Amino acid sequence: MKQSTDRILTTHVGSLPRPQEVVDLLFAQDRGEDYDAAQFDEVMRRAVADVVKTQAESGIDIASDGEMSKISYATYIRHRLTGFEGDSARPTPQDLDDYPEYRDRLVKMGASATYRRPVCKGPIKVRDLKPVETDIAHMKEAMAKAKVTEGFMNAVSPGTIAVLQPNEYYPSHEAYLEALANAMSEEYEMIVRSGLLLQLDCPDLAMGRHSRFKNLSDEEFLRYAEMQVEALNHALAKVPADRVRMHVCWGNYEGSHVHDMSCMKIFPIVIKAKPMALLVEGANPRHEHEWEAWTRIKLPEDKVLVPGVIASSINYVEHPEVIAQRLLRYADVVGRERLMAGSDCGFGTFAGFGPVFPAFAWMKFRALAEGAKIASEKLWGRAA
Repeated sequence: MKQSTDRILTTHVGSLPRPQEVVDLLFAQDRGEDYDAAQFDEVMRRAVADVVKTQAESGIDIASDGEMSKISYATYIRHRLTGFEGDSARPTPQDLDDYPEYRDRLVKMGASATYRRPVCKGPIKVRDLKPVETDIAHMKEAMAKAKVTEGFMNAVSPGTIAVLQPNEYYPSHEAYLEALANAMSEEYEMIVRSGLLLQLDCPDLAMGRHSRFKNLSDEEFLRYAEMQVEALNHALAKVPADRVRMHVCWGNYEGSHVHDMSCMKIFPIVIKAKPMALLVEGANPRHEHEWEAWTRIKLPEDKVLVPGVIASSINYVEHPEVIAQRLLRYADVVGRERLMAGSDCGFGTFAGFGPVFPAFAWMKFRALAEGAKIASEKLWGRAA
């Protein structure tokens, strides 16, 4: 993982808005409809090339493939692992359940983005690694043409799969996690062997509290979180820590978030995870204050913090000076050389649906780059 010693590098969480032709093919695939495989490959290849180029032009140093080939950050595994089938109910977050009229309005707005959330009904094993190979090839081809410092590829964590896809086969949550960790390790290792950074998406460690585990006590949830971090570390046994990033969030949706568990309870568990870089929310109104948590929770010396300094669920485009102020606060706590500039969450969590208008997402990235430049000039005392 490249770290800069003279400026703050820019990155983001990973998912980006997909073009409509990409969305149409992803839903055809997810519904099991006939589609032209060669056309699918070409459309994805072109979409990745375009999205990496646009990231570079927007000032992003460490870019992703935008998760173009994935219908969502978690349910894509049904095409890569055995044991998953059918569909399941979506447990809505507690803050939305508190206000059904608002919850139903959000559900209606996202109705066009209906996708399957499968159930584990059999033994989990790797079904097909070809999609991973293809994603890597598309990303590396795109990076060769665009000027980005480094590239990363998203993959879902074992804990997130377990939280979002119900288990009806394994005797316990722990056994389910073990099977998932063993299967997903192959995807993780393949991404890292390719030279790309691996990013693990872990909303299970925060959002899981007020969604799947909303009926548990805090203490019970934290025991599950510990278990899920252990499963993640097991899956990463053969992967160097400095080639991995992890993202933790409370959910990329526009709700009240009044039931979000305090980061003071979550972060002490999160920092036990192996990945070197930690991407956390830090821009939205519910979590911007949490930069102060790092004055009380010591970030391990071998880790890098990537706070969100642009929000991914509101259409306001942050002023570069605001972004710079946020970065300077974090730099005062963790140090300028252990800091990167990121986003709260992805801008295309689900294909075909996102709270931020696509053009505004790119405006936010340009503001991110400008804000990081301003902060870098103040931190290093010269033009970055």
